[in-house]
Amino acid sequence: MKKYGCLIGIVVAVLVLGLFLMGTYNGLVGSEQAVEAQWAQVQNVYQRRADLIPNLVASVKGAANFEQSTLTQVIEARSRVGQMSPQASAEILNDPAKFAQYQQAQDSLSSALSRLMVVVEQYPQLQAVQAFRDLMTQLEGTENRVAVERRSFNEVAQSYNTKVRRFPAALFASMMGFKPRPYFQGAPGSDVAPKVDFGAPATTPGR
Repeated sequence: MKKYGCLIGIVVAVLVLGLFLMGTYNGLVGSEQAVEAQWAQVQNVYQRRADLIPNLVASVKGAANFEQSTLTQVIEARSRVGQMSPQASAEILNDPAKFAQYQQAQDSLSSALSRLMVVVEQYPQLQAVQAFRDLMTQLEGTENRVAVERRSFNEVAQSYNTKVRRFPAALFASMMGFKPRPYFQGAPGSDVAPKVDFGAPATTPGR
């Protein structure tokens, strides 16, 4: 009788352990999926921004005496971003070094666009074109969305990373393929936004 009691105790213990492991695993899977879903959202807004730039460049090129160096910086920054294949998304998310490179490329484009928007203030003939103003409004809205989606990504990544590192999940998470995810970091100088006021009086360069 005692023998059967021990066997029953072992079976119950195994079942409890199995249920615990299953619950922990499922929780990690759910958190990992949330991270990947939010990562897709980040990429979506970055892609929307990239899609807006060709029209922006075409519009600005038509302005007489426009500062070409600023425009060139935007074009080159977009080109660097475009060299990162969407198929490498999972690889970027799993590699902190590649994630940092991805963020650096995107931040460089953000910086170039910020400089462009400041320079545009000096060209009232551009601001007088409704299509251009609409384009700039879309771009500003997309830049704001980028910040929102990056913040949301950091939040879900933090939740996931906490689960991966918390005991006892930390004991077997890595064996099951669950690895901590990197975070977006604030770009140097990002706390100082350039002043952009499209309604302010502007003077034509050279005067």
